[in-house]
Amino acid sequence: MALTPADAQRFLEENFAPWVKALDLTITEITRDGATLTMPITEDLARVGGIISGQALAAMADTAMVFATFGHLQEPRPVATTNLDTQFLRPGTGDTIRCDAEIVRAGKALIFTRATMTALPSDKVVATATATFFVP
Repeated sequence: MALTPADAQRFLEENFAPWVKALDLTITEITRDGATLTMPITEDLARVGGIISGQALAAMADTAMVFATFGHLQEPRPVATTNLDTQFLRPGTGDTIRCDAEIVRAGKALIFTRATMTALPSDKVVATATATFFVP
């Protein structure tokens, strides 16, 4: 049975650390190929000038790619981030950040993922990330 956005959201709320939940992430889509999450740009997450902090973007990307792996596996399962590489391309401003995470390749023990973070409403890409996850 496929994992729904509502099921994934409930799992996030019940199982993730309080500081991840403080990002106010919303899972809008989850499939076998990836996941899409949104995050509001708030005073708590922004630095001087209303720019979303790099730390928030990196945490969002990691979380989105974790949910992409859950979508691929069709259930939440323990996964471990073995590497995370984030590229910050331009200041993230606006109302919301959308993160589109996708499965690049899935093996038996390692899943390779990629994420693109876009500021809304400008629709400009502000950061990208890649990560590898170990599936025990």
